[in-house]
Amino acid sequence: QVQLVESGGGLVQAGGSLRLSCAASGSIFSMNAMGWYRQAPGKQRELVAQIIRGGNTNYADSVKGRFTISRDNAKNTVYLQMNSLKPEDTAVYYCNALLLMGPGKGTYWGQGTQVTVSS
Repeated sequence: QVQLVESGGGLVQAGGSLRLSCAASGSIFSMNAMGWYRQAPGKQRELVAQIIRGGNTNYADSVKGRFTISRDNAKNTVYLQMNSLKPEDTAVYYCNALLLMGPGKGTYWGQGTQVTVSS
């Protein structure tokens, strides 16, 4: 079992930046993918950014060029650097981990951290 704890959310003005962190209780090295999702009020949860074990990354079109996902295996932490924030980025951001095989196989979620961007 892996527990994920997000931090770094808050209130920021449009155009500002935030860095979210996701600290895992166990090793993230073996995870097939780590990602950030977000859910705005009244909307479905959506993928924001994902980093695959080999290092490849995927981004939602709406955040490309503004957000950067990275991982520090030594610290068992995944980051989401968010620049040029827009009011439409306002949402609860969730960290996600995916393990496809072996003991502990499954999908893990953090409790979420609120990001609010004011106009």
